[in-house]
Amino acid sequence: MDLSTLPDHARPSLSRAPLSESPWFAVEYEPTTHEVVMMDQRRLPGEEVYYRLTTVDHVATGIRDMVVRGAPAIGISAAYGLALLAHRERGDARIFLMANGVAGRALNETRPTAVNLAWAIARMSRKAADVAELHPDERAQAMLAEAEAIHREDVASCRAMGALGAKDVPDGATILTHCNAGALATGGYGTALGVIRAAHAEGKVVRVFADETRPYLQGARLTAWELHADGIPVEVITDNMAGHYFQRGQIQFVVVGSDRIANNGDVANKIGTYGVSVLAKHHNVPFTVAAPWSTIDLRCPSGKEIPIEQRSREEVARVGDKLLVADGIPCPHPAFDVTPAALVGAIYTERGVIRPSEGESPESFLKK
Repeated sequence: MDLSTLPDHARPSLSRAPLSESPWFAVEYEPTTHEVVMMDQRRLPGEEVYYRLTTVDHVATGIRDMVVRGAPAIGISAAYGLALLAHRERGDARIFLMANGVAGRALNETRPTAVNLAWAIARMSRKAADVAELHPDERAQAMLAEAEAIHREDVASCRAMGALGAKDVPDGATILTHCNAGALATGGYGTALGVIRAAHAEGKVVRVFADETRPYLQGARLTAWELHADGIPVEVITDNMAGHYFQRGQIQFVVVGSDRIANNGDVANKIGTYGVSVLAKHHNVPFTVAAPWSTIDLRCPSGKEIPIEQRSREEVARVGDKLLVADGIPCPHPAFDVTPAALVGAIYTERGVIRPSEGESPESFLKK
């Protein structure tokens, strides 16, 4: 299934204020027409277009093909997909639960590294079990309310972790970030970009270096677009320029997002993050992570157990229609790498700050 065969739309007027609390957003639910409204992030910055999705299969395709991306945003998208299914499925409790299970498994297989996806699906499935015996209309209403709660909680989490992280940002700092961990990757406001936004809102003078983030260019296309729209000074650098600017003392702080954090504090994030953490360590620059608690996988002992998604050769070999690598030449493409806990100065969550490089882990943080 290819969503490009569906009609696209300019920024839609929703029947209610967006839960993202932003005029542009990664994903929203339109309750009057029961559509998942999803921005096609692949087309930024050139075009801001949205799809109106009416089936859970459409939503799964949007997640798999990176129409929507970012761990919290894909979790919210999956939750809305299951709410959409509940609206369309009019069968009895047994049929509804069977359909929800099939859809949940299909959604879960789209992006294996981001734990928020499995977390949101599990939460929606628990709600499905609770409401399966209700009238189909009441059942659908309850499922949508749960998905909306996941969305609202994510925005609140981003704002809370942003406020915590902003305290560590030096006034006058140049901040390096990798990939996109902004409003486009979350329910709204952003994780890593939430820290930057909060520091800027406090009156701190900051500028941002956005790694372009090969091969999908989320930093160049998305992070720079978001920050520029907010009036926060941002410059795009190629990934292999970061060492140069560290060496010249022109980076004072690093903050990134995460798709999964292991119980020992190891952090999986977009490929290239580990290299940034090593540079930061060598140059004595704080390397920090902002992520909601739902990104932490307490059942995963360490980064060695985090599944690393292997994506298409074509995303490396081509940029748009431009061929970069001749046909027949392999292009391995792990989408994520793992930064060891010892290199992570802080993990900002809505529950507080974990400092893995000082020996704290998520588990030890919970026992405080």
